[in-house]
Amino acid sequence: MIAKASAPAKTILFGEHSVVYGEPAIAGAVNKRAYITIKESDSNFSVFKAPDIGFEAELLTRQKKYILTKGKPGIIRYILEALYVAHDHSPIEITLSSKVPIGSGLGSSAAVTVATLAALYRYHNVRFNKKSLAHDAHMVEQAVQGVASPLDTLVSTYGGLVYLSRNKKVERFNVNFNVPFVVGYTTKHGNTGKMVKDVRNLKTKNPKIINPVITAMGNLTNYAKQAIIKRDFNKVGELMNINHGFLDVLGVNTLELSRMVYNAREAGAIGSKTTGAGGGGSIISLCPGKVDEVANAIAQDDNVLKIRFTQKGVSSRVYK
Repeated sequence: MIAKASAPAKTILFGEHSVVYGEPAIAGAVNKRAYITIKESDSNFSVFKAPDIGFEAELLTRQKKYILTKGKPGIIRYILEALYVAHDHSPIEITLSSKVPIGSGLGSSAAVTVATLAALYRYHNVRFNKKSLAHDAHMVEQAVQGVASPLDTLVSTYGGLVYLSRNKKVERFNVNFNVPFVVGYTTKHGNTGKMVKDVRNLKTKNPKIINPVITAMGNLTNYAKQAIIKRDFNKVGELMNINHGFLDVLGVNTLELSRMVYNAREAGAIGSKTTGAGGGGSIISLCPGKVDEVANAIAQDDNVLKIRFTQKGVSSRVYK
């Protein structure tokens, strides 16, 4: 039996970091996916392979450990945690194929976690729904990172463009917001767990300064929600630029990220900001009518993806 599953990457338009402290956020699934295939192992131990990134390891699933046979560690901790939660430790072979750059700020860990759990549940004939899958995937991310927002795994599970309110209510946008974005990403990978902890430390040391910033980011997200509903792209772009400034205050931007942001703006983007945890990773630029110009400007120094939002969330099936 072979079980296959895939889940989309995501991009956060508004609310990264502030969402950890109960503020709202807006994020959307994008048309880049992670694919997981699970089948019985040909040997007496489990194996994880990721040919796209040249990674291979033997898995000690009971101990949450691995023996590296090829490549550099990256996404493996999420695979091991998912296996510990949803697998019976029998020998299996897991293969990852991904169009989502690891550490790029596009939620690669969430996409891989959601797809892995969905494939495991299919493989073991365990009944699940999207609500339980999103919850379980969030628990995996939290176990690995220490602190994690439920937003990434929720978006990878359900797909679409969503608003997460202060009381954790999820609202899907029913408006057509399929405008073109350009994502730029650096070769310096961000570490989500570290960046979340760094912001928490900054907040603890300077509560009277950082707490109002966190609240302001939440208010900005609510303004952005109304702008999206009205399809006011210029307002969305303006708010993206302000949001980037808030992320500067939180200390998560880097020279590389800001370079991409300003290159994108100079090339015609009406809004450009860091997306995701920062410390490396990605920026996102809203650039209707200027996609090629913005992509070319970023590509002078960094990597580029052209993306659009997608309604398609997790998908899984079993082949006998």
